[in-house]
Amino acid sequence: MKAKIHITLKSGVLDPQGKAIGHALGALGFEGIGDVRQGKYIELDVAENDPAKAEAQVKAMCEALLANTVIENYAVEILA
Repeated sequence: MKAKIHITLKSGVLDPQGKAIGHALGALGFEGIGDVRQGKYIELDVAENDPAKAEAQVKAMCEALLANTVIENYAVEILA
């Protein structure tokens, strides 16, 4: 099964990379850009046939390594 993971900073956490992206977009002439937040996207192939078990396994991976849950949120999508 394929797992898609989106990891983003929690609201209220400063995002200097997002600020730099927003500034660069303005410098390139793109107008009307509001707050920019950046994050991470990870795809995994999981050797599990049960979607619920695969999701639980991927969430455990996020909690243990992939996301810093103090400052980051994550969302998991399992594709059969």
